[in-house]
Amino acid sequence: MFSSLLCVCLETVITLPSSTSSLLSGDLSANVINSCMYISLQTSVAQERDRQVGSVSLDSAVCTTLCAERKNVILVGPEGAGKTTALEKLVLDWAKGERLQSFIYVFHFNLKELNGLQEMLSLETLMLRHSCVPPDSMTPLLQNSEHVLLVFDDLHVFSHCLDPSLHTLCADPCQVVSPGCLVASLLHGSLLKGASFVVASRQSGRLKFLSGTQMEVLGFLKPQREAYFNRAFTDPTLANKAIAHLEKTLGFYEFCSSPRFCWTVCSLYKSLMNAGEELPETVSQLCVGVLVYLIQEVLLTTACSRELMLALGKMASHCFLNQHLSCTREELGSFGLEKFLEAAAVFLQVDGEQLDTRVFSFPSQLMQEFLIAVSYLWSSASTEGVEEILEKHRGHAKLLDSFLSALSEPVQRRPLETVLGEPNADRVADFKRWLKSSSEEALRGYHKDQHHHYFHLLHQAQSKSLVKEVITITARMGISYADLSLQESVALNYVVECLGEMEKLNLYLSRNLTEEQVEALAPAMSLSHQIMLMDSRLSSGAVAHLASALSRGITTELDLSQSQLGDEKFKVLCAGLRDCKLTTLKLQVCRLTELSCDDLASVLSSGTARLQRLAMRHNQIGDRGFVKLCTGLRSPHCKLQELQIQSCKLTAASMGALSAALTSGQSELRKVDLTLNSIGLPGVASLCEALQHPSCKLQRLVFYDCSLTGESCPHFKEALMSKHCRLSELDLSVNELGQEGALLLCHALGRPGCPVEKLGCDLNKPVFEELGSLLRSGSSLLKSLSVGLNKVGDQGVKHLWEAVAHPNCLLEELDVEMTSLTDACVEDLCAALRATKTLRNLGLSNNSLTDYASSSSYNDFSEDVFEVFETCDKIRF
Repeated sequence: MFSSLLCVCLETVITLPSSTSSLLSGDLSANVINSCMYISLQTSVAQERDRQVGSVSLDSAVCTTLCAERKNVILVGPEGAGKTTALEKLVLDWAKGERLQSFIYVFHFNLKELNGLQEMLSLETLMLRHSCVPPDSMTPLLQNSEHVLLVFDDLHVFSHCLDPSLHTLCADPCQVVSPGCLVASLLHGSLLKGASFVVASRQSGRLKFLSGTQMEVLGFLKPQREAYFNRAFTDPTLANKAIAHLEKTLGFYEFCSSPRFCWTVCSLYKSLMNAGEELPETVSQLCVGVLVYLIQEVLLTTACSRELMLALGKMASHCFLNQHLSCTREELGSFGLEKFLEAAAVFLQVDGEQLDTRVFSFPSQLMQEFLIAVSYLWSSASTEGVEEILEKHRGHAKLLDSFLSALSEPVQRRPLETVLGEPNADRVADFKRWLKSSSEEALRGYHKDQHHHYFHLLHQAQSKSLVKEVITITARMGISYADLSLQESVALNYVVECLGEMEKLNLYLSRNLTEEQVEALAPAMSLSHQIMLMDSRLSSGAVAHLASALSRGITTELDLSQSQLGDEKFKVLCAGLRDCKLTTLKLQVCRLTELSCDDLASVLSSGTARLQRLAMRHNQIGDRGFVKLCTGLRSPHCKLQELQIQSCKLTAASMGALSAALTSGQSELRKVDLTLNSIGLPGVASLCEALQHPSCKLQRLVFYDCSLTGESCPHFKEALMSKHCRLSELDLSVNELGQEGALLLCHALGRPGCPVEKLGCDLNKPVFEELGSLLRSGSSLLKSLSVGLNKVGDQGVKHLWEAVAHPNCLLEELDVEMTSLTDACVEDLCAALRATKTLRNLGLSNNSLTDYASSSSYNDFSEDVFEVFETCDKIRF
């Protein structure tokens, strides 16, 4: 009974002759199933632990839901996603005894065909008409409805209302009602109560009237596409070439998940490969190839082909603007298609058995949009400008401006010119003017979405000269292009390749950079002088492509701060760091541990690495890791000059290794920042001893907030008094040095020839007095002084104002933030500003300077002070 029932059920769906042989319509479901070309589609599923969305086989998900949970299933997906074929495969598997065996009866209805029913009928009549169930079997069937599965296809085109409030739903299978009421009664459970159903539909307002488990039909993801191409091409080499090309050029578009689209691509690729022609590089070129192929199929003259395209363009625009999925034959006449009905069938899907009731629709929305672009550029009419046509179709035709961009370039449209003649030159010129002006305007702004959009248009145009013409020096190419899609990555990469190089590739806050995205961006990365990946997240595969781009590129600075890279991914990155042009690497807050230090030391000592600046703040490398890193610093091949290793859990235990590196005669280190590490007195003693060594080249040393006390100051004094000391910058801020220790430092700074030009330190009032005397003495080389966070008040800082006014003072930068200054110091401050010959920067933030209006953070200055500021135009406040 199963096989005979299936035969009749499938006859209306599978064995009907195709209404068109168009390259756009896809293969018949029966052919797909019988030729073993069927590949299960994918549907999304939520993973409970991390709430991420994965994908599973649609066939399995539907069967599991129907059999295990006895729920209704609603399949939702775009046109060409394979919903019809999936339903027919489901019914066929049931008939073979492979699936859904808990159901005794399965009825398969195409709702598009039910649209043509004008008569009133009962459920019993409908089932007898669509199956070979004997009349005497109908009663037990209706009485055991829990064993019945109803399969409905094409819900989105069902012309009757499904709103239960607008029907008097029936419960009697013998009651004669309208087709709309009949289907509504079945779907809402009043008829055949207890039966299950599977419904397939595109997104539609009708879905809100249904209850059940809704499943998104994802179609072919990359693995399914690969499997499909391998079956479609008999030659594995050609199959690999075809799928690799598709993924590179089109794999980032949503429509690539459509089995129908994959069938079209396979068909066109085979044709092009057999003819020895190049495969398309963009979706526009693909559409050009498809359209030329179809036009050649209809065997019309150039003039007639052009007229046909213009008529199809009118129909395409009408369907978009009026949200019609199909048109009647009468409507076709209004577009000028009446005399092209036979030829139009190659481009359209034709449904309906009777000539007068047939409806015509576009099997491909992609080609529907492309036809609008073709008809606009090849039309001789000039009633609409490019802004009008784009605005009219905004929100409907998503790729219209992309297609216009491609067709405005002679090389892109040349194949079409062979079958349609040349386009309207005025319209082409009008579009190119619009593209250039609107692109330039968008690229002067900071809206990254607009940048991405015009990069996409330039990518479709495939014109290197156009890219260079549009992206001028005024373009803001340094803004962050975070969270790019794969499509945006491809377009951005194309633009950078056309430009030849990029100053800064800013991908700040890219939360999920996949392997595919970075693979697409790798050429652009290799052409970028700086790559900004702060606060981004890269997969392991993405890091491998980044490493490869670095090894063959021109990048000199890479910022991976807060990327949570981790040791494993960093090891992958090091493969590219060993042989690249990188001079600056920022790895702050990257979750690196001791394990990464071996790899980093290997890079530094490789002989091919060019790293000069390395920032590793807030990584848990500890003393053992730093000791390993220091082995790289001692290498004669190490070129590192600046090391920022703040807050890395270092203690005095690893300072000996650093001191050994500094005195080895091999190290090129000029600056070391040890902020927020507990160095301790032994660590200071070891480093100060290194500063006195003739081989030590260190010039800048930062001990900010390292828990130092006055006990360390004798060591600093001894180092600064040494004739071999080259230290020009010493930052001891936020350390409790005490008055005695600070005075020792001042004495050392007064030594003739002491190289220190920049000092940061916490001081009290007596030390301020000593420091002021030092600055006036003429023996100090100090040019930058930071004494903020010392609440010495006006009387303490007064010594500095007097020093600033003195001709012997060389200070160019002075920071007195949070020193408790009040209005009482304004007179001394203004006198100093008028007298100074050297001061260029003055920091006054967070003091209690009040009066009239704000000029510096958290200070209110009087107008008198403003006047002084205006006369000191060389000073930055």
